[in-house]
Amino acid sequence: MSAARQAQSRLFARGGILAIALALTMAGCVSKLAEIRVRSALVDAGLPQPIAACMAERMTDRLSIAQLKKLQVLQSPKRSLADYVFAVRRLNDSELLSVTAGSAALCATGLAPERR
Repeated sequence: MSAARQAQSRLFARGGILAIALALTMAGCVSKLAEIRVRSALVDAGLPQPIAACMAERMTDRLSIAQLKKLQVLQSPKRSLADYVFAVRRLNDSELLSVTAGSAALCATGLAPERR
């Protein structure tokens, strides 16, 4: 392989690594934005801010964007955690219910592992 060809291969390899790094960084930003929006939706649905923050972190890691968007219809001035889980049940999405109920239980009891 010629020196020019080797240099070109190294340049493409570096560009590929840069593109991957950029994509991962952007994915992290999108994930953080989704977490902020979900936390806000949970607070708007009447959940206490500390529990909403804990649940949002767990839910954005486990649910699709389409599933998370379903939660936007559950706004209410004030409701208990149990009432919120019952409202999610009415959305007829078993995975959404499972993740929400699990997150609610772990976050309310303080058993959810904290991310550092």
